[in-house]
Amino acid sequence: MEKIAFFDTKQYDKIWFNKLNTNYDIKYISYKLTPDTASAARGCKAAVAFVNDTITAETIDELCAVGVKILAMRCSGYNNIDLKYAKDKLHVVRVPTYSPYAVAEHTMALLLTLNRKIHKAFIRTRDFNFSLSGLTGFDLYGKTAGVIGTGQIGRIFIDICKGFGMKVIAYDPYPVDGYGIDYVPLDTLFEESDIISLHCPLTEDTEYIVNEAAIAKMKDGAVILNTSRGKLIESDALLQALKDKKLGGACLDVYEDENAIFFEDYSSTVVNDDVLSLLLSLPNVIVTSHQAFLTNEALQKIAEVTLFNLDQFFKGESLKNAVIYQEQE
Repeated sequence: MEKIAFFDTKQYDKIWFNKLNTNYDIKYISYKLTPDTASAARGCKAAVAFVNDTITAETIDELCAVGVKILAMRCSGYNNIDLKYAKDKLHVVRVPTYSPYAVAEHTMALLLTLNRKIHKAFIRTRDFNFSLSGLTGFDLYGKTAGVIGTGQIGRIFIDICKGFGMKVIAYDPYPVDGYGIDYVPLDTLFEESDIISLHCPLTEDTEYIVNEAAIAKMKDGAVILNTSRGKLIESDALLQALKDKKLGGACLDVYEDENAIFFEDYSSTVVNDDVLSLLLSLPNVIVTSHQAFLTNEALQKIAEVTLFNLDQFFKGESLKNAVIYQEQE
């Protein structure tokens, strides 16, 4: 039975992996995969990692040194991997999709919570405060939603918005035919949208796609949603726009410097991140801890596909979900 090193383990990870695994001796490791922790995979031919692990050239060297042959990401993103360096050293596989509905639904949940002040009302009524003061929101019906990225998650979010009677426009450098999506230039989307939702991957082209210049083009009072990747938004620019009342609000399930913070409990310590602390202090900002994916259906799919990827490797089969480095043109 092959041994697998499973980094950054949470209790919810174990449920479905333990239920579905029949072929592997899984060594669950509570801490993240970094250059300093990679040696914990000694004796294992495979390492399973997650979105905020630090998979640099040094990490890859350490994994190879202790005998790891394949890195299985239990997520769709792989921007935290030095793929160029991993080429010809490690096989890398991922879970390309698990539950796009989970992420799209969470995105709308964040918007509804922020807009209708549900989080504030919940706290008030638990203290028997039934005042409605300060809880006014706005109708989503008739508003314009701008969706950046029209992969599966983006398209599902578009359908949800249309269900609320919203007008939807979208931007994607690779438009998808057959879905009746109204594509517009990116600047037009910034200028016309009341709500802007990010559903694109993090690449060299999309890093800080929402920056100071982009925000300047937006409507006064626009609301930004990000359940994709933190570095799509320049956090300093976002914070300043919120303080200046240029933007009406922000709903964030990701944050550009989340790696050392998200998925852990720091409630009894001081978090040394002034930008995040200030964002959390604002009444028109909601932050969740990269939980948009977290449904039973998604966790089951992640376990199924990760184990499938490992099965293909150890059987010597072609890797359906391989991540292969490609030179930028």
